[in-house]
Amino acid sequence: MRRPLAGLRVIDLGSRVSAPFCAAILGEQGAEIIKIEEPVRGDRLRELGPYAQDDAGEPYSLYWSVEGRGRKSVTLDLRRPEGQEILRSLAAASDVVIESFRPGTLERWSIDPSRLSPHLVTARLSLFGQDGPKSLQVGLNGSALAFSGLMHLTGDPDRPPARPGVNIAGYLTGVFAAQAVTSLLYERDARGTGTGGVIDVFMYGSILRIMEWTIAAHDRLGMVRNRSGDSLDIAAPVGNYPSRDGRYVYLVGGSQTFFERLCRAMDRPDLAGDERFADAAARADNRVEINAIVAEWVSGLDADKAEARLVACDVPAGKIYDVADLAADEHVLARGDICTVQDPVIGPVRQQAPFPRLLGETPAAPSGAPRLGEHTDEVLSGVLGLSGAELADLRADSVI
Repeated sequence: MRRPLAGLRVIDLGSRVSAPFCAAILGEQGAEIIKIEEPVRGDRLRELGPYAQDDAGEPYSLYWSVEGRGRKSVTLDLRRPEGQEILRSLAAASDVVIESFRPGTLERWSIDPSRLSPHLVTARLSLFGQDGPKSLQVGLNGSALAFSGLMHLTGDPDRPPARPGVNIAGYLTGVFAAQAVTSLLYERDARGTGTGGVIDVFMYGSILRIMEWTIAAHDRLGMVRNRSGDSLDIAAPVGNYPSRDGRYVYLVGGSQTFFERLCRAMDRPDLAGDERFADAAARADNRVEINAIVAEWVSGLDADKAEARLVACDVPAGKIYDVADLAADEHVLARGDICTVQDPVIGPVRQQAPFPRLLGETPAAPSGAPRLGEHTDEVLSGVLGLSGAELADLRADSVI
């Protein structure tokens, strides 16, 4: 299997989700990922549930099992001058540094980019960015969703704003960061500049970038976009419709082509000639009526039957899956979208496979999430040449 980033060494100084996920993406493309963790406690993800049990009956974070995989764990106290010196040496032998400390922290520790090698590409991930009035505020995924306006758009119009079910801001920020890292690496290596750079990656910015037409409509139309539930203000019929067997079917019939196909699937050719639904604008204006008609049709069928009818007519549609549906789906299984990772603590665990992939290749399962400090001696001796005695002294002094 091709590994485009083989030979690249990445230092992951992050915690929680966004920075480690950036590192994970690079690792799944072949980079060596060295995760620096605080001695004793480690990454905070190690403490978050849900939990399995290890051989001793102790709780073990499945969140960590997924997001800690594919990297080497090195414990290092970056608050200590000895730890800072080791970090500078490791960075000099690496290509990329990814960090998510509060802005100014690395400067206080004398390990900020200005004190590291200029060949490094450094991604600095935070909630609000490295400067600006809010730069020092703490916050996580929900803070970014609230500030960027996405949480305001999520949920039903007559209910409070809702938080999406997964850490969208953290993961999306990691994706943007990984793309920016590879761009700078290309400039450094392929163009031969030899100089890296510093990327300011802020969580609310990743959400802001995907807010569609929201800002443009506010600028030109004075529109303040609001929650619309599972329907859309600008297109209909669109939404989640309950089926006879208690499931939900999602479908899109907003465009003229899709609406005509939907009419065929429903055996309602008369709807295409109804002036209330004659074009996309008319359907948007009469979305309550057309959504009610579609809901009545879906409610008379089991979800499998409704999905089959819609798919046969090329309507974008499908049953809404839960994780049990997804994990058993024949398409997911055929494409290898779920892999088995050998976790060193709890053994084999089915997890989502690396993504994306090269065409025609099924990605190999990454190595399991390491035990805290599992690779400290290996990395510090192999990369920096520290002797057993030096490692013993650092460990006795609680630097590692």
